[in-house]
Amino acid sequence: MNSSDTTDQTRKKGFHLFKLHAEENDDGYLNRIPIFQFILLSCLFPMWGAAASLNDILITQFKTIFTLSNFASAFVQSAFYGGYFIIAIPASLVIKKTSYKLAILIGLLFYTVGCSLFFPASTMATYSIFLVALFAIAIGLSFLETSANTYSSLLGPQKSSTLRLNISQTFYPVGAVAGILMGKYMIFDSGASLDKQMSGLTGQARISFGEQALQKTLLPYKYIIVILLIAIIIFALTEFPKSKTKGNGVKEAKISETLKYLIHNKEFVKGILTQFMYIGMQTAVWSFTIRLAMSLNSNINERDASTFMVYSYIAFFVGKMIANVLMDKYSPSRVLKWFSVAGSLSLIYIIFVHNMSAVYAAVLVSGLFGPCWATIYSKTLDTVQDKRHTETAGAIIVMSIIGGAFLPLVQGLAADLMNSMSYSFVISLISFVVVFFYSVDQIKHNNL
Repeated sequence: MNSSDTTDQTRKKGFHLFKLHAEENDDGYLNRIPIFQFILLSCLFPMWGAAASLNDILITQFKTIFTLSNFASAFVQSAFYGGYFIIAIPASLVIKKTSYKLAILIGLLFYTVGCSLFFPASTMATYSIFLVALFAIAIGLSFLETSANTYSSLLGPQKSSTLRLNISQTFYPVGAVAGILMGKYMIFDSGASLDKQMSGLTGQARISFGEQALQKTLLPYKYIIVILLIAIIIFALTEFPKSKTKGNGVKEAKISETLKYLIHNKEFVKGILTQFMYIGMQTAVWSFTIRLAMSLNSNINERDASTFMVYSYIAFFVGKMIANVLMDKYSPSRVLKWFSVAGSLSLIYIIFVHNMSAVYAAVLVSGLFGPCWATIYSKTLDTVQDKRHTETAGAIIVMSIIGGAFLPLVQGLAADLMNSMSYSFVISLISFVVVFFYSVDQIKHNNL
């Protein structure tokens, strides 16, 4: 091969500092796991973990500063997860027409823009502008999740796709813990709770105090922007596989054809509904754990209560690690069943035991979320036998994240109506029971 041939091949493939060392099969999976690319892709998971956990901080902060009900404060999650719902299909179309890598780069760019919008939002000091900034972040995260969840399952042999996605998901709580710690020490103050500090203030003094508190929300997002810019550069310089099925002359499916196929796929629909309930439950539990702690102990402040969220995300990490080990010996559906039973019992404890031990039960529930998302996602994607529909199917599973916009509102409303944060966790209990029945159905359906 002469130098001109080499130059032509380089031009066709593009310049990449970090090369790919794996071959792509006809079904889109790889013959082996490209370690560097897989690790790099897995590093995206803590990025949206940090954004999601900061929402739990913002809900508590905004509730006091803007004098919101539990229902109204939950709109933080509605703006966030609503963005996922709206953008997931467009993101899948970008993947379908271009590549997973380009969709990831677009996601990182929108994430950066959304974080930057916190600067004018903190200056304008209105709740609605913060919701706009969160929606912009969600646009970026929708691109990232639509790409990364499916892509992670494809970066290697098909037989280990569920385990691979679970391993990538294990990185999520690392970012979540980082987000909570940034919120705890950069946003929340020590001393009396924010509510107590503002209770004696009126008029301009209260407004000024609130504006100063809102300025603190900028600090975590400054660091996130720097990390995102570095990630954009590294991804741009790394070669990734297309991970698309070889057409072999088969005409590409239209979006209408894909939707018709998926709607009539009963197992796929079951997975979507279960993922909707699971994400809603996960978001609701994490949204109100801080509020639960403060409702059960009026002597602690926001910073102290946020420590329980640090414990929750550590438990989530440990739960995922335990689930990964168990899945090496037992089927993912059986592991999901065991975790959902324990999770349901823990939520019953939260509902009926009104002391601080219930907060530790909420921490335990977070650990029992371990196998849920990745197992439900992978099992649902596996029901798509016609691989022409894979990208759109992955996007629709991500769209089920809209549960995170809906169920926290329901639980917040329940807390307001019953005047009890503890009793409101019945909404999360119902959701974990749904996950249990899904796991039982999967065991029966697949004779596991």
